[in-house]
Amino acid sequence: MSLRKIVAVTRKEFYHLMRDPRSLILAFVMPLCLILMFGYALSLDVNNVEVVFVDYDRTDLSRDLIRRIDASPYFHVGASLRNAREVAGYLDRGWTEIGIVIPPDFTRNIRSERPAPLQVLMDGSDPNFASISRGYINAFIERYNRMLLLEFLDKKGVERIKPPVEGRIRVWFNEDLESRKFIVPGLIAVIIMIAGAMLTSLVIAREYENGTMETIKSLPITAFELLMGKSIPYFIIALSNVLISVLLAQVLFGIVMKASFWLMMAASAIYIFVALALGLLISTATKSQLLANQGAILLTFLPSQMLSDFIFPVSNMPKALQLVTYAVPAKYYINILGGIFLKDLPFMSMWKDFAVLALMFLLMAFISMRLLKKEGL
Repeated sequence: MSLRKIVAVTRKEFYHLMRDPRSLILAFVMPLCLILMFGYALSLDVNNVEVVFVDYDRTDLSRDLIRRIDASPYFHVGASLRNAREVAGYLDRGWTEIGIVIPPDFTRNIRSERPAPLQVLMDGSDPNFASISRGYINAFIERYNRMLLLEFLDKKGVERIKPPVEGRIRVWFNEDLESRKFIVPGLIAVIIMIAGAMLTSLVIAREYENGTMETIKSLPITAFELLMGKSIPYFIIALSNVLISVLLAQVLFGIVMKASFWLMMAASAIYIFVALALGLLISTATKSQLLANQGAILLTFLPSQMLSDFIFPVSNMPKALQLVTYAVPAKYYINILGGIFLKDLPFMSMWKDFAVLALMFLLMAFISMRLLKKEGL
């Protein structure tokens, strides 16, 4: 291995990057846009669910129910409608998520100690949103029933009954249950795939398409030196993107890692090696920039988003697809990021994820060198 030859290939790749504004945009502008869009726009939290009412009862008790729902941080009471047909119209047009119809005998039934049903209509076009909203409204109705029961016992002079089971819930790692604290660190895995795998997927294919690969074969350079020299510029870009992402996560969103910064950088370096090796493998195997770009999107960017526990839980996927996720490097890196940013885990608790990423890098780097050696390098 010659350091001088590696530096020469690295310098050539840097010159190409400086002359290619599209690669620079993909390397720096795209990650910044992703951080801002995912951090501010994407949220799995459900708050301020729009609610409309039809109050046929029009009593102090029905108005109190509406005020209590509006006071909840999970709901926002919008229009007060005249009849149930208008609720259907609001749901059809997407103007509300929940419609509640209070029957005319609501208060009379409660004060007569009879059941007082409420009609709750929900928009189920988004199952996840509707499921969470249904949980919120059920919890609210349960608390409201408990309040009415306590008032009834007080009026009867009965001592309050203390429930035998009391759940004392304490949330660890993400106390406020903010999805942003998980999404923004996990986004680093996607950004590295853009700056690492998607960019490096073009470098070898570009040499074949430009006809310069034959010239490279005639040079006294090995496959390892070529791959190393091609990788260094993109390693620097990917590592700088990691630092920028960590800084923006802290400054813009207040997300601070709980474990060691250097442990996070070590994990990021290994993951960058995997991304670079995967991109170079795609580039070496396809020999076409168009195919390499499409292959990089299918094999790196999309799996990092969809099959890595980043947004969609792997446990909810079919068993066959769960097996596929074991081949997605982002899955292991996101596990590490969760342990570093949220759980303050030591290295020994995450060493298996580190080991899998290291094995993936060695395997893909070996295959890439074998392919290049078959081409005459």
